[in-house]
Amino acid sequence: MGADPTPGPATKRKTDSGPGPSTGTPADHDQAAPDRPPWEGNLPVRYYDWIAHHGRRTPDKVAMVDLGSGRRFTYAQSDARISRLAAHLRDTHKVARGDRVAVLALNTSDTLEVQFACGRLGAVFLPLNTRLTVPELQFIVGDASPKVMIHDGDLAETALNVARLCNVSSTLRLGPDGSYEAGIAAAQPIETFAPVTLDDISTIMYTSGTTGQPKGAIITHGMTFFNCVNLGGLAYISPSSVFLCVLPLFHTGGLNCYTNPVLHAGGTVLIMRSFDPGEALRLTSDPAERINVFFGVPAIYQFMAQHPSFASADFGRLMIGGVGGAPMPVPLLKVWEARGVALQQGYGMTETSPAVMALDREDAARKAGSAGKPVLHTEVRIVRPDGTDADVGELGELWVRGPNITPGYWNRPDANASSFTDGWLHTGDATRVDEEGFYYIVDRWKDMYISGGENVYPAEVENVLHQIAAVAEAAVIGIPDEQWGEVGMAIVAVKPGQTLTPADIHAHCSANLARFKCPRIIEFVEALPRNATGKIHKPTLRKQFAEQKPTDLAQAS
Repeated sequence: MGADPTPGPATKRKTDSGPGPSTGTPADHDQAAPDRPPWEGNLPVRYYDWIAHHGRRTPDKVAMVDLGSGRRFTYAQSDARISRLAAHLRDTHKVARGDRVAVLALNTSDTLEVQFACGRLGAVFLPLNTRLTVPELQFIVGDASPKVMIHDGDLAETALNVARLCNVSSTLRLGPDGSYEAGIAAAQPIETFAPVTLDDISTIMYTSGTTGQPKGAIITHGMTFFNCVNLGGLAYISPSSVFLCVLPLFHTGGLNCYTNPVLHAGGTVLIMRSFDPGEALRLTSDPAERINVFFGVPAIYQFMAQHPSFASADFGRLMIGGVGGAPMPVPLLKVWEARGVALQQGYGMTETSPAVMALDREDAARKAGSAGKPVLHTEVRIVRPDGTDADVGELGELWVRGPNITPGYWNRPDANASSFTDGWLHTGDATRVDEEGFYYIVDRWKDMYISGGENVYPAEVENVLHQIAAVAEAAVIGIPDEQWGEVGMAIVAVKPGQTLTPADIHAHCSANLARFKCPRIIEFVEALPRNATGKIHKPTLRKQFAEQKPTDLAQAS
């Protein structure tokens, strides 16, 4: 990390007055993204050239394996298909530079083809969350105004309804008998690629919208490129990498951890249509598949660890098992460590494309629970509410800056104005750094609650709950209380065949936490609600339990 521009934990950094993001989306969508920092000039780096480059250099090497359909494509085949798709989109559907192309599909190699074809046209890739309802998708599609909607057969009804409601001019259906394949077969390969720079918009990814309507995070070509650079070395990605993609490709975790970096390096990506823990363990254990790169959110690793075949799975070829997207419970880290897998924790978000920090696997056990240190080309600060830098060990909000950071949100000048200060993105994450420069993401600021004047970070309480052997999963939220302002509620799912009482939980929490941090009420559920990437969805829990009247378990027990 010697070349990292990030200051050490004891160093104070004043807020620079460099150029910040634009306060709105350009009125002319055919131009580049809003203002960018000066290090991102007009270097013509095109991420779609990765496939073309490897198609010339290693034409017969397998680039993508679509496990759902059984299709395998070499780099030369992928390059040809992408060029034909780009021509079809341009000539038949009149997709031009700056136009958005939406995809609503379960995981498939076709989604990646659309991404790269958009790059060759200078168009904008718009992946859509397959778990959203028609009204939710209607807002996103209406906001982004794509020219084409590409969809698979399983989601045809939803896609066509949304396209009709939002006046999308044309649609393409995936599958062997669909118009997508027919269009590729009939087209001639595109001969000239549109010139794009690091500043040009490549993708719009809509965030989950947990605090209101979803926001479209602008992803530039430069952001995607620098993410590949940042993760390449840290995740040991090389041309020999074989990556099993289990997260949805409409999410930055599926697309950029590590699908795009592996393709950038000339490796091979195996794409699961949807995650299945038993199948993921079987594929990882199969020597014929040669899988040596894996990434998941904590829930993915939890589901795999709870599967009957986990104990006998062969992880001997796995060079990297990355984890991010939510705080990783230390007990779960130790379960994987006992199987010889030192999971590499990291931190990022859609707006950072996504890597901001990573923990070297050599430090995985010694610094369990840390997100690591900043990746190359990325600056970070921990900031107090008054805008000054926090001291070592002091909690503050994490701010980040670099060429991998979004220039802003699509059509959201209000969000841009509140999310940036002099080019620094406010992440909304409560963070601290230790004496050695390792960073710890404590919780989301918005998830913190105040009980009797004391700040309580649910992630800290959740880590204690996960120490209980009978707990399958747990979440903590703050709920209103007349006496204390707010108190904690723990929502707990118990492992099959296990028993657990509120008194058991209170006794464990009392032995490991200050009294004000101990949940005052316990609710048992079959399973916790999750979003598309497996994160526990706390807004749903807050809505579900908003009227719950807490009982002081200290008195009850």
